[in-house]
This record gives sequence, C-alpha cells and structure tokens, in this order.
Amino acid sequence: MPVSPAIWIGMLCAAVSCLLGLVVLRRLSLMAGQGTDADLLGRLCVMVERETAARVAENEVQRARMAEIERALATRLDQRHQEMTETFNRIARMMGRDLSEMRVAQSESLREMAEEGRRQSDALRAAVNERLHQAVEKQMQTSFQRVLEQIGAMQKAMGEVSAMTAQVGDLKRLFANVKTRGGWGEAQLRSILDDVLPEGAYETNRRLRDDSREVVEFAVRMPVRATVPPVLAIDSKFPTEAYERLLQAVEDCNPDAERAARRALETTLRIEARKIATKYIVPPVTVEFAVLYLPTDGLYAEVARIPGLLDEIGRTYRVIVMGPGLMPAMLRTIHLGYVTLALEKRTDDIARLLGATRQEMLRMDGVLEKLARNASAISSSIDEARRRTGLVTRRLRELDVDSEPASPPSGGAAQGEMAPAWMEGGSDGTHG
Repeated sequence: MPVSPAIWIGMLCAAVSCLLGLVVLRRLSLMAGQGTDADLLGRLCVMVERETAARVAENEVQRARMAEIERALATRLDQRHQEMTETFNRIARMMGRDLSEMRVAQSESLREMAEEGRRQSDALRAAVNERLHQAVEKQMQTSFQRVLEQIGAMQKAMGEVSAMTAQVGDLKRLFANVKTRGGWGEAQLRSILDDVLPEGAYETNRRLRDDSREVVEFAVRMPVRATVPPVLAIDSKFPTEAYERLLQAVEDCNPDAERAARRALETTLRIEARKIATKYIVPPVTVEFAVLYLPTDGLYAEVARIPGLLDEIGRTYRVIVMGPGLMPAMLRTIHLGYVTLALEKRTDDIARLLGATRQEMLRMDGVLEKLARNASAISSSIDEARRRTGLVTRRLRELDVDSEPASPPSGGAAQGEMAPAWMEGGSDGTHG
C-alpha cells in the first residue's frame, strides 16, 4: 500500500527536529568547551532526546492512523464500486426488459395494423368489385348499341379505306420514281423557306462555281454586311429505299435485316454528305458549312438514332442534317439576322439624319447670329431717329413759346388757323 503524503510530512518534521536538536547540542558543546555548565548541557541533551522520542512516537501514531484511514477508504471505494456495478447491472436488466417489452408491443401493433389494413383492403376490394360489376353491366348495355352503330360506320369506312388504299398505291408508285421523290422534297423545302424567310432571301438552282455546271437547289443569302453576301447551300435528299427496308425489318422483327438496313442508310447519308461538301461548300461564295434536308421526321429520327452519325458528318464534311422539325428553327435564326441587319441599317440612317440635322442647326445658329446683329443695328438706328425727332420737337416747342407774346389776343385764333399743317403735326408729336 503506498505511503500517504501526511506520513511523509510527519517524518520530514521529525528529521528537521532531530537536525535542530543536533545543532543545539553542537552549540552547547562548543559553549561547554568554553567553560559553560556541564549539568545544563546534560539536561538539554535529555530534553532533546525526549522531544525526539515523542516526535517519533507521534509520527508512528500518525502513520498507524493514516494506514487505518487508507484501509477504510479502500474498503469504502470497493463497496462503492460494487454498488455502482450492481446499479449498472440492474439498470441494464431493466432496459433490456423494457426493450423486450417495447419490441413485443411494437410487433403486436404491427400485427394489428397489418390485420386492419387487410380488413380495409378486403372491404375496399369488395366495394370496388361491386362498383366495377355495376359499371361493366351498364357499359355492356351501352356498348352493344354502340357496336351496332359502329358496324354500320365501319362498313361505310371500308369503302373509304379501299379508295385510300388505291391512293396509297398511287403514292408509292409516285415515290418509286427518284426524280418525282426529289421534287416532292424540294417543294416541301421551298414551302418552309417561303413561310419563314422574307421575300428575296434565297435563290433556287444557283450555280456556285464558274468552272462547274453543278447547281444547288436552294442558296440562302446570309444576313451580313457585305457587297456580295455569302450563301448557305441547302440540298434535299430522300433515300427511301434504305428507309423502307429499315421500316420493313422493324415491322418483321428481324434484327439482322434491321442492322443491315441501318448500315445501308448510314452509308447513303455519308455518300450524300460527301457530295454536298464537295459540290456546294465553296468559300467565300458560300459559308463554311451546308445543310442536308430530309423531308420526313421519321427518316430524320432513324438517322439521329444511329450513334455518332450526325456528329461525324458535321465534323468531317461540315454538313448539318436537318428535318422538317428543325429546319424552321434554323431559318428563324437567319430571319432574326435579317431583322438585326435592317435595324442596324435603320440605325445608320438615323445617325446620318442626326448628323445632317446637326449641320443644319449649326447653319441656323449662324443665320440667327446674323439676324441678331442686324436687329441690334436696326434698334440703334431707331434710337437715333427717335433722338433726332425729339430735338426737332423741342425746337418747334420753343418757336411756339416765342411767338405767343407778340401776337394780339384777338388774332391768336386766326394765326392758329393760318399755321402750317406740319407744325401742328410736330406739336402733336411732342405730346405724343
């Protein structure tokens, strides 16, 4: 068992007391050597020994007491440890029992919920079956009447279907001709161009090279600021043979034939794209790319379904494949470019008009400045004339004042009547 710090402190105090006693004895011995009393030295030694013995005994008692306290504390700690262990075990048993009870209660609740859900689903199924039975009976009654009506309509439609079959046969024979098929695709593309682009925005059957007789079906002028704007070449292609073989293979559920038809369609598209790139991409007469138009969305969907074909054609041959659904979007972009170009031209016209207006305003400012100078000169002339008129008026007034005392009173009226008219006017002018 480790020694308590209090015991170490007691032992340290005893050692210090012994040391002090020895120091005192040493001093007394020195003093005895000088002639001090020997009895006094002996008594002091006895007292030191007694004190040391008492200190040692007290230290032993303290050590025994501390040992008993340590044993009591160890016993108490063991008891506390046992109590805590028992408490933890009891809590663990209680928690395990509670968890088991909760698990049992939860399983009971889940079982009750499952039974309740089963009962509700059975009731719902019975109600649904009953309503479905009623609805089916009602529907059957009305359906028989409708069937009878539709049979008559079907007989009427059979005749129309026969006529339509004949028309479809005629359409197949029409599309069997390559030239007729190409003309149909060209007409469809022309209709889209007319609907979206402004008048005069494209040319038909234009020759792009002077040393070649090849003509492109449609050449769309691009909306750029140039004396001779470049054109976008658009050519319509309709490879119906490969497309029809592909549709037939899909309908027959023949994977081998479908793969062969897709490869044939892919090869046909590559060949046509190469031809367009060779014939119709002629910078700077044309832009850096061209458009291959497919007349049906179904054909375009099958081409787009081939992995990487459209990207490879665009990257290798600089040809964009378009269908009826995408072509108007691209043409609207070009039309927006025309609108932007017209706005820019209008802006330039407005800028020129503003410049001309500014020049006219500068000229008008010069004219107004001349008018201001002339007006100031006229104003000074008018002031000079008024000044001279005032002088003449004052002279005339002086003449009137000088002539009044010399005339007789009776003759004033006669002289006034004989006065010149200009003098009267001058007199009036002074008052005025």
